[in-house]
Amino acid sequence: MNDIYRKRLDTLQDTLSRNGFDACLIMQEENRRYLSGFTGEDNSVDESAGALLIGPKGLILATDSRFELHAIHEAPLFDVHVYKTGLDKDLPELLDRVGASRVAFEETRVSVGRFNAFAAALKKSGSTAELVAHEDMTAPMRAIKSADEIQTMREALAIAEAAFSAVKANLTPGLTEKAIAWEMEKEMRSRGADGLSFPTIVASGPNAALPHAVPGDRKVAPGEPLLIDWGSRYNGYCSDSTRTVVLGSPCDTFKRVFDTLFEAQARAIDAICDGASGKTVDAVARGFIEQTFPDGFGHGLGHGVGLEIHEAPRLSYLKDHTLKAGMVVTVEPGIYLPEWGGIRLENMVLVTENGAEVLNTLDYRDHIVAI
Repeated sequence: MNDIYRKRLDTLQDTLSRNGFDACLIMQEENRRYLSGFTGEDNSVDESAGALLIGPKGLILATDSRFELHAIHEAPLFDVHVYKTGLDKDLPELLDRVGASRVAFEETRVSVGRFNAFAAALKKSGSTAELVAHEDMTAPMRAIKSADEIQTMREALAIAEAAFSAVKANLTPGLTEKAIAWEMEKEMRSRGADGLSFPTIVASGPNAALPHAVPGDRKVAPGEPLLIDWGSRYNGYCSDSTRTVVLGSPCDTFKRVFDTLFEAQARAIDAICDGASGKTVDAVARGFIEQTFPDGFGHGLGHGVGLEIHEAPRLSYLKDHTLKAGMVVTVEPGIYLPEWGGIRLENMVLVTENGAEVLNTLDYRDHIVAI
């Protein structure tokens, strides 16, 4: 495993050099894990499990006493430094140890308050090191998955799909959205998931018109859409899928919406290949949907999945990312009709040199639950 992390660190240091930096400060949980193997989890934005300092003279993993043995065991390439009163107090000394002068930090992870504390500590110490906000320079690296990462994601997806099949077999009218979400979580954990990729979305009837609905006490009724968006996390990696089913016979609206989305998704997947534009892939699905439901599809078509549930690249009308072989993305068109409900179909897709491979195995056509 050390060879994997050495290669990632070499790539990052090359990127730093090309961008005029000689060091970086890594505080985002997923980036720490990707570059070091350290799996310590942040409890909140203002409570960190630690930071990596990567510079020309060394590698340091700074953390507190709760994670000391954890860090020593999991990140052997890094010198572990345990701070006693917070990272900001020790930061000037640590930056000096790694030979840092111009230091990139993740602009989306370091809060204004934390940055001010860092800056004050550097000023007080007389350090000449400069902290410079930068986009996440690990994102392009993490976007392209290795064979091992792809295999881990296949296993996460297998756990999630087996859980869905078990829950679907026991769906009956009268179950609440909350109850179904709880069954999904239990089934995923019982099959070996570390946890959930995100809180499971279960939305029935009109609630399914809310793309990120929160499961409530509403009871599922026959004939209406029942949207379930879920994922399992396995060895740190996420899965993400959505299926929309109906208990009993679907109405004509359900059939028309479902068929439209099925075709839109198929067209988008056919457009995915190495070198394709994410914006163009989004437009393929969006253009088809808008012919019949001009205002039904509001969100982006998909996103990258990996250590984070939402990461680079994006399939979106807002951003244009170039797809490359080895990326794993979701393709999730949806149509949402107020008062009636909504349907979303979501698969995970691996970008290959010759096209795309759908990683999911559950068949969309099996969406009617007999009652």
